[in-house]
Amino acid sequence: MKAIVVTDQAAGTAGMKLVERPEPRAAINDVVVQVHASGFTWDELTWPPTWTDRLDRDRTPTIPGHELAGVVTALGYGTTGLSVGQRVFGLTDWTRDGTLAEYVAVEARNLAPLPGDVDFTVGASLPMPGLTAWQGLIVHGRLWAGQIVLAHGAAGVVGSMVTQLAREAGAYVIGTGRAADRQAVLDFGANEFVDLENDALEDVGEVDLVFDVFGGDIGKRSAALIRAGGTLVTIAGPAEARPASGLTVDFVVESDRAQLGEIVQRVRDGR
Repeated sequence: MKAIVVTDQAAGTAGMKLVERPEPRAAINDVVVQVHASGFTWDELTWPPTWTDRLDRDRTPTIPGHELAGVVTALGYGTTGLSVGQRVFGLTDWTRDGTLAEYVAVEARNLAPLPGDVDFTVGASLPMPGLTAWQGLIVHGRLWAGQIVLAHGAAGVVGSMVTQLAREAGAYVIGTGRAADRQAVLDFGANEFVDLENDALEDVGEVDLVFDVFGGDIGKRSAALIRAGGTLVTIAGPAEARPASGLTVDFVVESDRAQLGEIVQRVRDGR
């Protein structure tokens, strides 16, 4: 099969090469998927699991990419819940070869059925931002109706998901970004918009939950806005500042079939 591999972290995206690789086989609890669409972020080339395994051993040449949508072509021993010929989408494990290939072997639990009325390209675009937003808000943030959420980067792939899910949950959402992002953020459902280049972030007052995608100075200033008992959820690495009296969550997103199903249903419903 054709696949894109990386061997040199210092080379960045310029080091990505198209090669021929053997088609993967389905191990226990795996399925093999013919990839119709794949998602990739250049940040993957800075992540340790792209280059080393869980024992810190070199695992190159590595196939990057973790989001996918496609069709199941083979089942491993013990695999349940999926069938050959089924449309699926999901997120592969970080320490296995990824989805920038014609075929990928992935644990069945990491995949969910992709409805026939959802395009493969759309399916492949959902897992990373959708699961990150869902797990940050619902699982770790324990968001409930009436809370005030500060959603950073609210026009971005993750921030837009955060904004929409938080509004659906009944939260009051303050979205941030650049001046050019204002209308998009409001269209995603934010109640207010803060221009981080021109507005004073501190003017938003106290909030219950901050979803931070930036870190650095923005992360520190945001932590100071969290009221007692509130939550800082960050995907920008370990928090450099924490709320004075509250919870700080720094997490790595994981695939979850039920959550993927919730996310794709919202796409189908136009939510």
